[in-house]
Amino acid sequence: MRRDGSAAMNLAYIACGRFDGHWEMKLNPWDMAAGVLLVEEAGGTVSDFKGGSFSIYGDELLASNGLLHNRLIEVLREGT
Repeated sequence: MRRDGSAAMNLAYIACGRFDGHWEMKLNPWDMAAGVLLVEEAGGTVSDFKGGSFSIYGDELLASNGLLHNRLIEVLREGT
């Protein structure tokens, strides 16, 4: 997992298979709207940090290729 400061690019990288996951807090809707759609259309998973429903107006974004989403939720839970 890597974070480089651009949520939009990281979400696109998940959708194309370059990255496995991305997490971030307090994004603006325009920072993630297109990327979330890309991830979901590519078969990935998007949620809040607890695995709940994602809201574009929420404070938490966790996105993954879907294969390791539950593990990322566990890691984030352990870190808080």
